[in-house]
Amino acid sequence: MAFAFSLVLFIVGIYLFGLAFTVTSFQAIIFFVGIIAVSLAVAIPAHVLAKR
Repeated sequence: MAFAFSLVLFIVGIYLFGLAFTVTSFQAIIFFVGIIAVSLAVAIPAHVLAKR
């Protein structure tokens, strides 16, 4: 379940990267949220799944 959630979070983060370049306002906020989403998507398997 954690792997599926992190995969979806990673895809959403990559989508937000691209979306930040196409919108006319809030580009920095959308890009920053994309960075946070991708960072969490990498951190979840590294920390949560490593404890098993």
